[in-house]
Amino acid sequence: MLLLALLLSVPAKSDTLKLTSLHWPPYSGKKLVDQGALIAITRAALNAMGHELTVDFYPWSRAVRLASRDDSMYLGYLPEYSYPTEAFIFSESLGVSPLGLVERKIYPIRWAKLIDLNEYTLGVVRDYVNTAAFDIMIKQGTQPVEVVSSDEHNIKKVATGRVDGAVIDVHVLRYILARDDLQPLADKLQINPKLLEEKQLYVAFKNSPDGDKWRDIVNLGLAKIDAKSILDKYMTSVATTNK
Repeated sequence: MLLLALLLSVPAKSDTLKLTSLHWPPYSGKKLVDQGALIAITRAALNAMGHELTVDFYPWSRAVRLASRDDSMYLGYLPEYSYPTEAFIFSESLGVSPLGLVERKIYPIRWAKLIDLNEYTLGVVRDYVNTAAFDIMIKQGTQPVEVVSSDEHNIKKVATGRVDGAVIDVHVLRYILARDDLQPLADKLQINPKLLEEKQLYVAFKNSPDGDKWRDIVNLGLAKIDAKSILDKYMTSVATTNK
């Protein structure tokens, strides 16, 4: 293991890892500073190992599909929550995603146990992984949901009362509501004080020899940097500049 670490930490030449991602600010996005917080972290980890990163952006379902194809130039995608799969293997954590419920201030969602949410109709984004227990309730048909294509769409539906709440990452909600065009909604909405889960975010690598090699490289690079500091500084900066 020590020999492997030494070999991976001193690459013979600089190579470039190619990944896919989606527009999910502030975590990832083609036009964001450093292409988003988690891409900045992944790039820093690769740079620490003497390698480079390129990321191409697609709608979420296509990003995952392209990364899974055997004939694809991409070896993975990000960001992703860990889930049972034979198609991908996951890096060490890039950071924490606080997953909660956005709700109207005048009609807060009251719940103590997850099953209490069955009394509410909640918005979810198509093809997003939520929490294991919550997704089981959806699959079993006990949790009423409405499926949309984006977090922004969900926020607007909550604000107009078309759904009781929506599953969303806290940082994503703050980023979207800080936009000038959506600030009027900020006075109407809040994040429910009880989180669904604090989920770790990862790079999902293709389950192949090349995917395994690059996962080891990224993991060694993550051990060389302060990912939490990069994430915290990024979230602080976008909270004051996203206008």
